[in-house]
Amino acid sequence: MGELLNHSGSGALNMTLMDDDKFGSLEDIDVTADGTPILRIIISVVYSIVCAVGLIGNLLVFFLMRLKQGRKKSSINFFIINLAMTDFQFVLTLPFWAVDTALDFSWPFGDAMCKIILSVTVMNMYASVFFLTAMSVTRYWSVASALKNRSRQRSCSVKWVCAVLWVSATIATAPTTIFSSVTVVAGEKLCLIRFPEGHDWLALYHLQKIIIAFVIPMLIVSVCYLMLLRFIRLRSMNNNHPKRRSRVTKSVTIVVLSFFLCWMPNHAITFWGVLVALEKWVLPG
Repeated sequence: MGELLNHSGSGALNMTLMDDDKFGSLEDIDVTADGTPILRIIISVVYSIVCAVGLIGNLLVFFLMRLKQGRKKSSINFFIINLAMTDFQFVLTLPFWAVDTALDFSWPFGDAMCKIILSVTVMNMYASVFFLTAMSVTRYWSVASALKNRSRQRSCSVKWVCAVLWVSATIATAPTTIFSSVTVVAGEKLCLIRFPEGHDWLALYHLQKIIIAFVIPMLIVSVCYLMLLRFIRLRSMNNNHPKRRSRVTKSVTIVVLSFFLCWMPNHAITFWGVLVALEKWVLPG
């Protein structure tokens, strides 16, 4: 949410900053208000409500998963706990974005908090997608695998998988951490990502997000659930359970479509920004 607000704005700003023929400095850019004060206050209130609900909801998830893990260890439950952790971290950033929005995107918390909040927001996006993808692979493996009585080994390995996913999300977030800063534009302090000169930096940043956080996970999720659907269908045909096959088909369709519809608009807008950046890079002027 904060990533969408700030990165879309920062992306456009960076493309403008890198056109030296139009602007000699940041102060030459005219930054207009984004919406009326009432609209900004409404958005800030919504952020605050989502933060409160998210904190309560994720704490409840932690409690319930703790109880389930105590009775029966499950790889899926462990991924759910980590997924709830990413959401919990994200909702903790919402009060900062609420204040930022209420102040017409004037960042009052300093450069260090700008890096931290932007980095946590972006890392949440990568980590949540990674864990959702891992859950898809695990769900197929748990159903289709013929191995039994290896819950202890799986419980141990899933911790390493989660560690690798957290490290991968952190590495993917590195460009945001490096280039995010508080920049004064037209007298206003904005928390945004400012790249060095050259449109290729901006394009590569967005292409990384599209490929790593959408294209590859979408392919993996689709393949896993299609394989799971094929496996269940074969078993259902042998056991003559058409109703079960129908329920599984609907569930798989809902999961894959939900993943696609939730992430596609954001990445479609991002890809459009990449095309604009590349067009200005290849055809300057």
